[in-house]
Parts: sequence; structure tokens; C-alpha cells
Amino acid sequence: MAQDLNRIKVVLVEQKKTGKWLAELLGVSACTVSRWASNTAQPNLSTLNDIAKLLDVDVKELIKSEKYNF
Repeated sequence: MAQDLNRIKVVLVEQKKTGKWLAELLGVSACTVSRWASNTAQPNLSTLNDIAKLLDVDVKELIKSEKYNF
């Protein structure tokens, strides 16, 4: 069973931004962002940091933890 490790989709929805918007700014395919948002794949730490900057949030807000939901 897949585990939700990130909150990228939630933050995008909260900010009324699309995966396509994020993909264009990161220079990746919309399919890649879709896989991150659905937690079927995870961005590397450098990319996660870039995502946090683009969304103007602390990187902790993009990470979902079993013990802590930052």
C-alpha cells in the first residue's frame, strides 16, 4: 500500500495553483508533478526545496509525517 509522504497536492489546491503551473516553473513534465502529487513518486530533496520556494512555504509544510503533520 502506498504511503502519502508529501502534501504537494494539498498545498497546490490551497493556493489555487495547478500541477501544470508548477511543472512549467520547475522545467519538468506535468506527468512528473502529477506523480508527486499523487504520491506515486517523490521529488528529491533539492526539488522539494525548489517547490517550497515557488509555493512560498516552509519545506516542512510539504512533508507529511506519521508522528508529526507539519
